[in-house]
Amino acid sequence: MQQYKGEDFNSVVDKPGLVLLDFFATWCGPCNMLMPVLEQISSETPDTKFVKIDIDEYRKEAIENGIRAVPTLVLFKNGKEVARASGYQPKEKLLSWLEEHK
Repeated sequence: MQQYKGEDFNSVVDKPGLVLLDFFATWCGPCNMLMPVLEQISSETPDTKFVKIDIDEYRKEAIENGIRAVPTLVLFKNGKEVARASGYQPKEKLLSWLEEHK
């Protein structure tokens, strides 16, 4: 699972296949609950790229992506946004969500 470090945003999401962005905050309880779930899924689905974006560090990216709550997961496919989910998501729900957008 990759940590966003301020690189060009389009170069992060404009990839072939699926890219899952996890907009989170370190002070957010549900974000902290979701983190180990995402880390587990990222190791089980190597064909999907996972990127964590701290909204406090990268406020501009959060605003530009319309993030109003954390955690928010934004799924890109071949560079285009295809889905979004807010709040804690259990592993099974996330796996089926990713599967339906492959």
